[in-house]
Amino acid sequence: MNVDQLAVGTTATSPRQDAVPVLRIRALMLGDRINAAGLEIGPLVSSTPVAFRVHAGLAVIFRYGVVVLIGQLPSEEKVLIDTLKPRVIGELSPYEEEMAQAQLCNDEASEAIQPGGPICIAKFSDDRLLLIADALAKSTALARDERRVAAVFDVIEPFARELAQRGRTPRRRKGILQLIGNALLVQQRVAGRVAVAEKPDVLWEKPALDRLYSRLEDEYELKERLDTLERKLTAVSETANALTDIIDTQRSLRLEVAVVVLIVIEVVIGCVQIFTGTH
Repeated sequence: MNVDQLAVGTTATSPRQDAVPVLRIRALMLGDRINAAGLEIGPLVSSTPVAFRVHAGLAVIFRYGVVVLIGQLPSEEKVLIDTLKPRVIGELSPYEEEMAQAQLCNDEASEAIQPGGPICIAKFSDDRLLLIADALAKSTALARDERRVAAVFDVIEPFARELAQRGRTPRRRKGILQLIGNALLVQQRVAGRVAVAEKPDVLWEKPALDRLYSRLEDEYELKERLDTLERKLTAVSETANALTDIIDTQRSLRLEVAVVVLIVIEVVIGCVQIFTGTH
């Protein structure tokens, strides 16, 4: 793909420099999953992930609910999102979103990512754009999961505080089980669907682009955020399991006490019957 095929803007850093082509890239997490089977919105560029050439840009669809729109006008983005909505499972409201820009640099050796700035690439090739889409999609999915885990921490903290300060555990076993369920869902998404630690398939065919993807990983801190998320998930799971075990132990103790009381009552009733029968 050449520059003329893409919807690009231009920017100039100084009056003496030529205008630099810039691509607008937008990642949207529409829901838990997107079913792209049988979808035809343009010529197929890639099957893993599913990517189509749409208008003058690309639409890259990831099964874990993220679509990355590259070089699309806002009106074109809206049409694409409306087209995908019926295929979204577990639609989010509002959508999780991240934006980026890609611009051309002088040569492949100068490919770099400025902190908070555009992604500088040698050319707007499909392979490079798919790598950027992969990194941006993973970052968007991680942002959603980070928020979900933070919400679980907000709920579980009062439970742990009450246990520490008053030595009492919450009686809502169902609520704690829901926390464990939420943590397991996030864990499944990260390990199964999103697979943040796995490199995109395009690198198997174009290993020379590995350096660019490593820079993208560093820019979006994918590995660091994944490690932090996994540590939080482990802490949530261990805390919730500990609270559940304590509650179960207390319930078992109350049940044993109730059984003992019933036995004592039965013995007393038997003794009374024997006593009244002999007199």
